Amino acid sequence: MTTTPQAVRRASPRNRRRPATPADPARPLLPGAQPVSLLDPSGAPLPARTDYPEPPGDLLRELYRRMVIGRRFDTQATALTKQGRLAVYPSSRGQEACQVGAVLAVRDTDWVFPTYRESMALVSRGLDPVEVLTLLRGDWHCGYDPAARFTAPQCTPLATQCVHAAGLAYGEAHQGRDTVALAFIGDGATSEGDFHEGINFAAVFKAPVVYFVQNNQYAISVPLSRQTAAPSLAYKGAGYGVPSEQVDGNDPVAVLAVLTRAVEHARAGNGPFLVEAHTYRMEPHTNADDANRYRDGAEVDAWRDRDPIARLEKYLRDRDELDDDGVAAVAAEAEAYAADVRERMNAQPTVDPLSLFDHVYAQPTPQLIEQREQVRAELAAAEQEGDA
Repeated sequence: MTTTPQAVRRASPRNRRRPATPADPARPLLPGAQPVSLLDPSGAPLPARTDYPEPPGDLLRELYRRMVIGRRFDTQATALTKQGRLAVYPSSRGQEACQVGAVLAVRDTDWVFPTYRESMALVSRGLDPVEVLTLLRGDWHCGYDPAARFTAPQCTPLATQCVHAAGLAYGEAHQGRDTVALAFIGDGATSEGDFHEGINFAAVFKAPVVYFVQNNQYAISVPLSRQTAAPSLAYKGAGYGVPSEQVDGNDPVAVLAVLTRAVEHARAGNGPFLVEAHTYRMEPHTNADDANRYRDGAEVDAWRDRDPIARLEKYLRDRDELDDDGVAAVAAEAEAYAADVRERMNAQPTVDPLSLFDHVYAQPTPQLIEQREQVRAELAAAEQEGDA
């Protein structure tokens, strides 16, 4: 099987228009007392819920496929940091249900506002993995064309994307388009002012934004208990008049179902929606972090038993939607995908040092011009020495 980076972005069930479920403007603001879950940790189905219908089987199979490829990509990217090909990489292993379920819930023409941890989500959305990783390699731009891909640059400052998403969604609605903005947020970002400013603006002006909080239990080394005394982060929406829900972030079926309804709510003109997914970051914050300093192995093992890929695989197998051949085919596709990423990332990039001075100012200042010429002279001198 030949796999290209674009193979992840097949013409898939997510690109068809699903029948819209009428959003309920009178929906209670507070989330359910317990996270929505449609599968138990073993992958067995829980009682069906009329408020969150189960997605169709073909969409769940695509969800499984992209999660497997996403995890293999994540593992490969982590390995690239050890080889010196990436300066840093924030893994999202363990959060596959959130990463992939979120992008399957929106259209290709909806806007996504990712954080630095959403590399898996972006390649699942169909972006070239080398373009996604170029930022983490140390390039001066995000690697892909945001306007062409309806995807904002990955955001490193915490929560600033919350304001950007609100503004874009408001602008799109003002121009009569039914675009939805999906803003990824970490639990730590809900402690930042931009989160509150963004969600408040979206609520006041009914901007069609879905704020998706991946509560992976730690903001680097700070546990959730040191960030909030609220029953859950989803309760933060009520203070701004924003309906919210919490979901088991390791239950892929539930994540997709809840986010689908949240997107429908926003697209129907009812304003923003806040979703909190309870999940776990299996790896350190980045390759520069030592997670052993602030969490113990028993905690990690407990979450490993709730693995989202194994959970969905068991469910699909029990429904005869997936068999050994299907699992093997997806695994082979994931390996081919990783090999392509590895080969392309191992190619040494061509870097022009003078590009350092591009796009600093619309009109370069005299000081910048002087610095650029100094570098140009140094490069020319080095080249002459090399030729001597």
